[in-house]
Amino acid sequence: MSSYSVSFYPENIIVMIDENDSLLYAINLAGIPVKASCSGRGTCGSCGIIIKQGQVKLAVGAVPDQRYQGKEFLPACRCFPLSNLVVELPTESKLTGQQVLLDNSFGEETETLNIYSKNTLCDMFPFDSPVYRKITIVIPEPSLNDPIDDLSRLNRSIHKATGMEKLRPTMGLLRILPDLLRRGGWKITISLAGIPGSEFTEVDFVEPGCENDRYFGLAVDIGTTTVVAQLVDLESGTVTSAKGAFNKQASFGDDVITRIIYASEHGVIVLQEAILDTINELIEEMLEEISIKPSDIKAAVCAGNTTMTHVLLGLDPSNIRLEPYTPVANKFPAMRAARAGLNIYNQAWVHIAPGTASYMGGDITAGLLVTGMVFADDLSLFIDIGTNGEMVLGNKEWLVSCACSAGPAFEGWGIKHGMRACPGAIERVVISQDGQKVKYDTVGNSPPMGICGSGLIDALSWLYKSGIIDRTGSMIKDPNKQRVRETVSGREFVLAWAGETGNKADIYLSDAEIKNLIRSKAAVYAGIRTMLHMVGLPVEAISRVYIAGGFGRQINIRAAINIGMLPDIPLEKYTYIGNSAVKGARLALLSGQARELFYNIADKITYLELSNGNLFMDEFISALFIPHTELSLFPTVEPEAGL
Repeated sequence: MSSYSVSFYPENIIVMIDENDSLLYAINLAGIPVKASCSGRGTCGSCGIIIKQGQVKLAVGAVPDQRYQGKEFLPACRCFPLSNLVVELPTESKLTGQQVLLDNSFGEETETLNIYSKNTLCDMFPFDSPVYRKITIVIPEPSLNDPIDDLSRLNRSIHKATGMEKLRPTMGLLRILPDLLRRGGWKITISLAGIPGSEFTEVDFVEPGCENDRYFGLAVDIGTTTVVAQLVDLESGTVTSAKGAFNKQASFGDDVITRIIYASEHGVIVLQEAILDTINELIEEMLEEISIKPSDIKAAVCAGNTTMTHVLLGLDPSNIRLEPYTPVANKFPAMRAARAGLNIYNQAWVHIAPGTASYMGGDITAGLLVTGMVFADDLSLFIDIGTNGEMVLGNKEWLVSCACSAGPAFEGWGIKHGMRACPGAIERVVISQDGQKVKYDTVGNSPPMGICGSGLIDALSWLYKSGIIDRTGSMIKDPNKQRVRETVSGREFVLAWAGETGNKADIYLSDAEIKNLIRSKAAVYAGIRTMLHMVGLPVEAISRVYIAGGFGRQINIRAAINIGMLPDIPLEKYTYIGNSAVKGARLALLSGQARELFYNIADKITYLELSNGNLFMDEFISALFIPHTELSLFPTVEPEAGL
């Protein structure tokens, strides 16, 4: 079998691959984050490349695309080398520059949700027992009148200082304890670590004298699209550094289903290595920023959806997508950092936020903890619309939840010019009443390259309000509307002409893509209606709606109501809460009460499997109109004038 070199321009990275290896495999081998929405099946066209030197063969059925300034744009997953190559990976194909929501202080959103003030924990969750802490104590020396053993003497003194009774020393500590006690003159600094899922506290280390070294915890939100990490000073409770990046697993598929399929076909290890690389690179950046060592990070709390958690732990996620949708586990045993693959203190305990079901993971548990809705009498709705759409309805007495596949369309999946919120993505849209003018804002104020989720919601709302599409989402034929054009595959509406764009190509939405967006918005609303129906309550009973996640932060709520995606209730009832998963992980680092509530909340949630029965499907079909079949559900939605 022949082998060839592939040199990537302008990265100047060279890898060797065999003739049967695709160029997508070469890109992943080179460690270049690339879009591959369909997990390399050749259906999405997002992994386009330009061959600058050399010869390739295309798989049967694969065709070039001319959308990159007139150059041939070849699908990397369907290209195989016939010689040594020089390959350019255009900006459109790279996973770079997306807006990552590191954190979002509640103080900026609403006074009623001021859980954090200047990154410190408030009275809602008292800073009572961080997951790792150090205390300095003086231990009474042994005598003939008090000759108890060193370990019992140590435990007795810790109990007197902290009230802790259930202590568990390590065997390594016992080997050095006598010398440390006596060398320190019976004044020692003790490191105490909470054991995940256990009522015991580990006596991790004993140092002679008084040691004032800083020590930190790691909070991680493992999202399907992005990963966010924070370093938290465990003495003060302050966030000392926060970083975010693309989840490198995105090279193996856009959503959890494509990644589960990839893991089923190729094994979970490749995906596990990708997420560990992502997290460890963020750790390295934060360590460098505040000049500390990996060993200074003494604990970690990770929150992610069920699939991401399985992959992080190297567990087979295959059954998550197969009826009856059973994960390996929803609660996970304790694990040391060295075993987990995190580049922090080897003996640090890694806590994993517990989930509820295959599509209701620890990120949602963390989010519910942060909102405080589990303490409220009034009815609240929690919505996290990311790559997946998870929703929880309830109060302090009960919680019901469901998940629907809504996010991919709003993150560009199935939309030719769809993209994530990277520089050049259209994120705000206004269309004139006559449909002739379009105003838009882009991420970074860059020339438009495509349209992201918030822009898609805006566009759909204005297309309807401006009379360009009817209630079914079909474009209305009108020769006076120059932006509406007929093609062999149907009608298209041009949002930005080629002369305005960064890639010199028209950016448009087609009839088929609009129908895809309507299906996605219908799934979200149908999920909400299904939960309300199950508990016998009207939409008016909802007192507060919490919108979580990076995508949620960018949504124009009024536009989302106009298209029938969110309930038509007063706008003041909606609250953005930012990255609730990483906030919940941070709470768990700092509060014993919060860690206990993690498990209580997960146990309390009743998960509704939407594929079971006809209720969701009936609601979904009714929601396949703008705003809905039952217009009475959206009394404030009516066509408005454009520009």
